[in-house]
Amino acid sequence: MALWGDVRPRSTPEELLDLVNAEEAKKSRGRLKVFLGASAGVGKTYAMLVEAHEQKVRSIDVLVGYAECHGRQDTDSLLNGLEILPRKELNHRSLKLTEFDLDGALKRRPQLILVDELAHTNVSGSRHPKRYQDVEELLQAGIDVYTTVNIQHLESLNDVVAQITGVVVRETIPDFVLEIADEIEVIDIPPGELRQRLREGKVYVPDRIEKALDGFFREGNLIALRELALRRAADRVDAQMQTYRSKQSVLGVWPTKERIVVCIAPNRLGLRVVRAAARIGTASHAELIAITVESDRQSNRSPEELHQSQEALRLAERLGMHTVTTGGHDIVGEILRIAHERNATLIVVGKPIKPRWRELMQGSVVDDLVRRSGAIDVHVITGDEPGTQRVRRVNRPVPLEWRGSIATLVATGIATGLCFALRPHLVPANIIMVFLGGVALIASRYGPREAVLASLLSVAAFDFFFVPPFLTFSVEDSQYLLTFAIMLLVALLISGLAIRLRQQAMLWQTREERSAALYRLSRDLAKTRTTREVAEIASREIGEQLHADVSVLLKGEGSDLGVVVKSRSNFEFRPNEQGAANWVVTKGEVAGAGTDTLPNSEALYVPLVAARGIIGVLGIKADPMLDPQQESLLLTFANGIALAFERTLLAKESQVARLAAEAEKLRNVLLNSVSHDLRTPLTVIHGAASSIAEKGGSTKEMADTIVTQAERMNRHVQNLLDMTRLEADAVEPKMEWNSVEELLGSALQDTDHALRGRSVKTFIPADMALVKLDGILMTKALVNLLENAARHTPEGTEVEVHVSVPPGKLLIRVADRGPGIAAGEEERIFDKFYQPEAGKADRGFGLGLAICKAVAEAHRGKVWAENREGGGAIFFLEISASERAPEVPID
Repeated sequence: MALWGDVRPRSTPEELLDLVNAEEAKKSRGRLKVFLGASAGVGKTYAMLVEAHEQKVRSIDVLVGYAECHGRQDTDSLLNGLEILPRKELNHRSLKLTEFDLDGALKRRPQLILVDELAHTNVSGSRHPKRYQDVEELLQAGIDVYTTVNIQHLESLNDVVAQITGVVVRETIPDFVLEIADEIEVIDIPPGELRQRLREGKVYVPDRIEKALDGFFREGNLIALRELALRRAADRVDAQMQTYRSKQSVLGVWPTKERIVVCIAPNRLGLRVVRAAARIGTASHAELIAITVESDRQSNRSPEELHQSQEALRLAERLGMHTVTTGGHDIVGEILRIAHERNATLIVVGKPIKPRWRELMQGSVVDDLVRRSGAIDVHVITGDEPGTQRVRRVNRPVPLEWRGSIATLVATGIATGLCFALRPHLVPANIIMVFLGGVALIASRYGPREAVLASLLSVAAFDFFFVPPFLTFSVEDSQYLLTFAIMLLVALLISGLAIRLRQQAMLWQTREERSAALYRLSRDLAKTRTTREVAEIASREIGEQLHADVSVLLKGEGSDLGVVVKSRSNFEFRPNEQGAANWVVTKGEVAGAGTDTLPNSEALYVPLVAARGIIGVLGIKADPMLDPQQESLLLTFANGIALAFERTLLAKESQVARLAAEAEKLRNVLLNSVSHDLRTPLTVIHGAASSIAEKGGSTKEMADTIVTQAERMNRHVQNLLDMTRLEADAVEPKMEWNSVEELLGSALQDTDHALRGRSVKTFIPADMALVKLDGILMTKALVNLLENAARHTPEGTEVEVHVSVPPGKLLIRVADRGPGIAAGEEERIFDKFYQPEAGKADRGFGLGLAICKAVAEAHRGKVWAENREGGGAIFFLEISASERAPEVPID
């Protein structure tokens, strides 16, 4: 049986329903165990196979779906005695590759399946692009899964790992895969031992050992990766512990991890408390949660003090703390609730700055927190903020509101008259109740000044009119002095409670209005279709809620801001205001009036931050300046407006992309149809002209011209056909061993007429081996490169073709002495139908270089162009040629 104070309050029905649904979902889902390592070679697969044998001994149906032993004999020997699922063969670019057979695993349906290398990218043609998606399907089918992964494959750590090791990991998995794991086992060995395993050849083959030791497997890299793995596993265990505490309604603190709650009060100590807590958190590597409580007890705070609390919250966010804003009358209770929910071990709070007598009269949050904190330590920050002057609260005389005072006199008079009329029927105790009712009425309608006045007048009226001797303030019976004291105390207490209730009602009314405004804004934004509509709704809602002049500015192409909705006073068009808005877009921070950045601006500027970055700015000109609550509401508005803008921009981009795709599809269909229709008459023209040319006579020259132009037109039509086929992925490269020298000779023969009058020099290595490529496609690419050189090279100049074989590549360079490439056209010249300004008027359709680019990409390569020294251009065609040519046996 749990002791009082060790359990949470009973869970709400919604929380219980969520727990029940989660438990039901787990019953039908398989369990996932991840063997997590800091790097390759730590023994993840080995540990997984050892665990599989233990499960088999327990009569669990175990199946090895995929295990990669990398030639390690001790790991490979553990496969003996385990059932292994045959791998599935897939054809990829004329290669036969093997992959994990997901369908075979689902059909076999074991109790437990082993799937190694969770971050692996599946071969094209598999059901899922990534192996972790295969694992998800297995889990959904109710099959338990053991898998392995290294810490560097986590998506959120990709940049961190690249910064530490200098290696960008290409295969990653989303972080949620680890979050849904039922169990994580860290396979950990010291860096020195791992490096020794590497030297012994237990990780890589001998020719890669030294390079690995000096590269990725440097001791510093391994230490950092080891820490990342251990920390991520610890975070996962901590999350499981928090889930258990929530499920079991545990209230007591379990100090398994340092968490610090930082209390930010609306006073001058807020910034000092945040900085001190940040130092404590850095020293202890603790998680920091900054909390501020909006309470009716703080309703008399000045705007300056409320602004200080907002500044402290912003500082906490900049320092990486989690910020929480909550509300309630019991400030200490709210702080302790958050502390217990987050399993905090320490609470940092500022020293009271009120005089001692006020603490005794009104109570002290710090004293109450220390008494009620239980097992949570409380750290009190003392002293004033350095460099600041202590501000004394000056109680200036407030002008008396005659309306409230007159109402108090009238209410007391009515209560006195009513008591006179009922005096024969009422005892003194009931008369006191009538006066107390009048005090409660005044307190509920007016402020504390009127409530105190009503309490004093009620006691005086009761003494003067209803306590003998009557019509005097003297008292015959001294016991009435105690009656007066209690009556005054009760009257003040009732008035205090009524005022507090009124303040709470006003606080909740403010929150309700804020919630209604947010709901109305989100409802209206959901109906918008254009950025103009979003901007108009944003301007209207913010202007009404904050009583401000609003302008909405959005980024156009580049970083220039354009005014979408202008303000009534047109303040956004002034040069200094434009500078402030541009600064906000560049830095992504709030600036302008009321802030420490560009405070001389007329308006406050708030960035609109979306997933793609900063997309615009809100300009708000308010008089008087916004209070902290209004600033908080404005930031919430800005977040919703930014999301709405991004949604409209994405919808617009999607529409443009869809129209472009449909237009491109239609154009390809049209070109394909026209090309086929043109080839038939061209064939007839070419045949007829060839027959006439063979007969000779006076018409031979004209016939030769017709033949030449028909061949030229035929090449253009063929380019159209080739382009449409390549773009439609209708051409699959037929990878065969070819002689580059023969392909180049064939291309030169096809372009003999175009290159007439120009000398062509070829440079091919004497020991050039065969290269695996599609000979037909490569010949087309070479023909187009040569025709491009002929088109832009004057007769009598030279064209050079260089062939080289860098490691794993085939590089072909075609150099000419033409006009060269204009600045900015290096990439555009490979676009379809693009024709540079330089060159002859007869420039073709602009498809030749586009076909070269498509052929290179089909061979997993690329093309590019550069200007040549001395004039002209060089076109580069590079493809992958990693396979070695087969050796020809010599008889």
